[in-house]
Amino acid sequence: MFRTFLSLRYLKARKTNWIGMAGILVAVGALVLILSIMAGFLEESRRTLRGNLADLVIQPSFQSSVLQENGDWVPMQTDVERMLEIIREDPGVAAATPQLQWYGIFAPDGGESALEKPMQDAIQLIELVGIDVEGEGEATDFRESLETEFGKKPGLGKHCNVGRPADLDDPFVNLREIRQRRTRPKVPILVGEQLAYLWGLRRGQEVSLVTATYDENSSKLNETAANARFQVVGSFRSKDNETDSRRIYMDRRALADFLQRDRLWSAVLVKLNDYKRDKDAVRARLWSKLHAEGFLSAPGIRINEFRTWEDFRATLLAAIQNEKALMGIMLSLVLVVAGFTVFALLSMMVTEKRRDIGILCALGATPRGVLALFLMIGLWEAVIGSAFGALVGVLGAYNIDAIERKLSSTFGFQIFNRDIYLFDYIPAEVSVSGVAWIVGGAVFSTLLFAAIPAWRASRLDPVEALRHE
Repeated sequence: MFRTFLSLRYLKARKTNWIGMAGILVAVGALVLILSIMAGFLEESRRTLRGNLADLVIQPSFQSSVLQENGDWVPMQTDVERMLEIIREDPGVAAATPQLQWYGIFAPDGGESALEKPMQDAIQLIELVGIDVEGEGEATDFRESLETEFGKKPGLGKHCNVGRPADLDDPFVNLREIRQRRTRPKVPILVGEQLAYLWGLRRGQEVSLVTATYDENSSKLNETAANARFQVVGSFRSKDNETDSRRIYMDRRALADFLQRDRLWSAVLVKLNDYKRDKDAVRARLWSKLHAEGFLSAPGIRINEFRTWEDFRATLLAAIQNEKALMGIMLSLVLVVAGFTVFALLSMMVTEKRRDIGILCALGATPRGVLALFLMIGLWEAVIGSAFGALVGVLGAYNIDAIERKLSSTFGFQIFNRDIYLFDYIPAEVSVSGVAWIVGGAVFSTLLFAAIPAWRASRLDPVEALRHE
């Protein structure tokens, strides 16, 4: 009982102990705040890395035959409708849609003139993606990329006048007119917002796309390049700058016509009901079924034909996780500094209170009791400082964007430059388990540093302590 009373008495009466408590408060608050902001930035970056990628992407190699498990070679199947039927039968699949992918050259001023002066920044390599609008919206975030508010990122809306397509349900609105008229109008396309910004594109503007077509019979590129004019009818924003600066969407059949191809697909995008829970099980089931039907090759022949979106972004995702871990390790050193402050203050207290320690020992206090007394002082500092520090850190994390805006307005300069990032706010994600680990680490670190002066106090000779002036 005397240990609790005296520890609180010493803590209250000796104001210098509050310095250690304040140090722990600042350390825990800063650690919670910074790691919450870091977690928010990394999560936003993770969403950005995904862009419009589906949960699973199946890309067959389209070789002439497939090796079966019994050792027989069978002709490879290319019937996408049958493939979609097999995929959609799986209980873990929410949606699936075909996609046609190719690459080409983007030339706003015209393909012929651009190819004559390729060194004058008149062309750009781009990714051509043919889609079915309804299926793409079900399997990916394509619909959300059309609904995103354009020009929200400062500067974008001032330089391009493309904006959303006129009809979000049917962004390629004049395709019906193309199929009905004898005179063929320009095929409509959707361009990435960054692409529209870089080239200053406008809604209704005609641009040229140039590419090399592929002869499926001879498995060679045709000698004559395909060149056609297309009309920009809208733009999209996937939150991935790289994707938005190089991708162009058009109707899947229109792209096949442009490429002069009979096959209307090159990949199938799959969305799962629960990606985190079912991704491995669904991938194994689908691979087994599709391989048995002759759609996919044997393992080791074509290892990249069945991937999740995380497989496409594996390197960057690993870098993000490493960055978060390194940041946590570096910031945890702040707790060590706070613990060292408590160590210094308790060491001074032991020196100053030697006579009090001698009196306690004369009254019957054991060395273990003296040790517990000074450890309890460190415990109170750790618990109170950590609790208030966690509260300050959590409140700061939830209000960091408003705090930054207020400080920027007060001091007259932008602390957080929103032109650098795709998101125009400071993200923060508070993890309950993360806060608990930080508080626990602060308490443990403080007790570890407090144990040294507490052990010294317990080892004092009572006679020598009573003689101390």
